[in-house]
Amino acid sequence: MDSAVDILYRLWETSGFFLMGGDIRQVLMLLIACVLLYLGIAKKFEPLLLCGIAFGMLLANIPGGGMYHPELWDGYIAGDVNVTTIFHEGGLLDVLYLGVKTGLYPSLIFLGVGAMTDFGPLLANPKCLFLGAAAQLGIFGAFLLAGAMGFAPNVAASIGIIGGADGPTAIWLTSQLAPEYLAAIAIAAYSYMALIPLIQPPLMRLLTTEKERKIEMKQLRTVSKKEKIIFPIVVTLFVCLLLPSVAPLLGCLMLGNLFRECGVTDRLSDTAQNSLMNIVTIFLSVSVGGTALYNRFLTVETLEIVVLGLLAFCMATIGGLLIGKLMCVLSGGKINPLIGSAGVSAVPMAARVSQTEGQKANPQNFLLMHAMGPNVAGVIGSAVAAGFLLAIFGG
Repeated sequence: MDSAVDILYRLWETSGFFLMGGDIRQVLMLLIACVLLYLGIAKKFEPLLLCGIAFGMLLANIPGGGMYHPELWDGYIAGDVNVTTIFHEGGLLDVLYLGVKTGLYPSLIFLGVGAMTDFGPLLANPKCLFLGAAAQLGIFGAFLLAGAMGFAPNVAASIGIIGGADGPTAIWLTSQLAPEYLAAIAIAAYSYMALIPLIQPPLMRLLTTEKERKIEMKQLRTVSKKEKIIFPIVVTLFVCLLLPSVAPLLGCLMLGNLFRECGVTDRLSDTAQNSLMNIVTIFLSVSVGGTALYNRFLTVETLEIVVLGLLAFCMATIGGLLIGKLMCVLSGGKINPLIGSAGVSAVPMAARVSQTEGQKANPQNFLLMHAMGPNVAGVIGSAVAAGFLLAIFGG
């Protein structure tokens, strides 16, 4: 029988402290995960996603935990490893990551987003589609910058999608085009979404005059129930026939919205908005965080992605504001250009920022519902942009 000393020594040899092997990067990665947990809990930076992502990072970087095996996924991409092998040899995070790799989790998130979204403001003012489209400038601008910095086209496309300010879309596209950068891109996307109230207002004040910010917009027309029911069906048919690669995301978004609006599927709408959304959010966030292994995450490329993500977000805001100013001129001063900044698809935070800045200039300004039009148009726009990039670089 082994002595107590032998047992204790064997226990020490299998502990994470021993297996860490003196690599300071592992300790640093655990500290980064704790910092992100602090930001999510104490500072409320996208806590529903960031807490799960940070804890997934914590789990994946514990030596000896065997939670995530990147070599299995490298083999899966190369065609040498199948799903059965991942189930048999992988850890918990490997199994959960299947939902990311197949695009299941982001699509189900979009189902919930669709069930929570009112497209009425967009239908009441269809010109908002131009503002949502203009905000996609950030995606393609960052794509070009990333390419100029030496990133491969598929990676540059994944970095560019940060400019859409749409976390599920960024995860969906990156998991298909550049899975090795998934954690860095997801963390950048959600961090900048949380920082919208800090990033956007200076740009809004820089690019608009006080006179423009004071513009009051008249009340939107009432949108009929029939219009709201027909809209998701027509959008799905037109966009998905034009760009089939976007069908998983946009189709689920519009299905969720149809559940909301048709009036006969209230239970399904409630499930999509609440129970299903919450469950999928847990799986998505933890599995994305699990890909942030210290030897792959702590690189110069990660820092470059963070910087490019910020530039993408700023360019998206600027694009929306500039088209907003153009529409203000063409409408004879009837459109407040501040609503253009809501063209990024961070619903409804970006619209609230437009409302806040408008009221600072004019307390009688009520821009929230007007800003929701370009805001939900941005959701559609970022999904379409992701589908376009996948169709071009996914082959």
